[in-house]
Amino acid sequence: MSYDRISSPRRKRDTARARRTALATSTAVAAILTLVGAASGAAAQVAAPPDIAKAGKIVYCSDMTGPPLEFLDESTKPVGSDIEIGEDIAKRFGVKAEWNNIPFKGLIPALLAKQCDAVISQLFDKPERREAIGLVDYMNSSEALLVRAGNPQKIHGLEDLSGKKVAVENGTTIQDLLGEQSKKFVAAGKKPIDIVVFPKDTDALQQLQIGQADAYGTTLETGAYYMQKAPKTFEVGGPPFHQILCAIGFRKDDAAMATALQKAIDAMKADGSYLKILTKWGLEGDKI
Repeated sequence: MSYDRISSPRRKRDTARARRTALATSTAVAAILTLVGAASGAAAQVAAPPDIAKAGKIVYCSDMTGPPLEFLDESTKPVGSDIEIGEDIAKRFGVKAEWNNIPFKGLIPALLAKQCDAVISQLFDKPERREAIGLVDYMNSSEALLVRAGNPQKIHGLEDLSGKKVAVENGTTIQDLLGEQSKKFVAAGKKPIDIVVFPKDTDALQQLQIGQADAYGTTLETGAYYMQKAPKTFEVGGPPFHQILCAIGFRKDDAAMATALQKAIDAMKADGSYLKILTKWGLEGDKI
């Protein structure tokens, strides 16, 4: 038998096999490209406000001192639940996200001065804020008092703070609540609360850590994060209180932003990404 008679059928089989392999590869590549295209289309599922679409980005103002919602990691990269929510919204708009790190007290002034397009920084939805800016609610939050482990000052709530030194970040709701409680103490003939105010939340925490404050007033979410990081250093002084909605802030005259933000949040809830982010950071109990 000649060489050609042996090799010819083999060549045919090899050729057929090569064609099947090429077809399978082509089909797989096409499927991957389809999935990528579908994912890209899903990411930009919400129409961005015209000015955001034109700029190709949305700029957020946030106080990066409030873990686990927004803080800077070791490489100074913004991380946290609020950061991921903001990034997800940007993706749905089909634009990139940029972040301006601004002290909490300056967030609304920065927004009004157009240093950013929106504020996402555990901003509480309060009537006085709605007079100045627009708000889209996206989660709950509560207040808490953090104390040193063992609770040496026996602090179990606001009513135990007469004559105590409490550290807080400037411009926060807990600062206002402490001020109101202090007035009640004075009216009842008791010592007021010694409220020590700091520009950064981390500075307020440090005062408790080094023993220069009897308590540190913050949100339950931030307090829980610090207790997780240092379980033998801190504990909560009493149950959480004053639950309130948190919102993303925008300029009141920006109707397009209001609509787009609400649609983005609704879409995140619908596809599960909203709960996934909160659960990742231990905040699933704050969902709305």
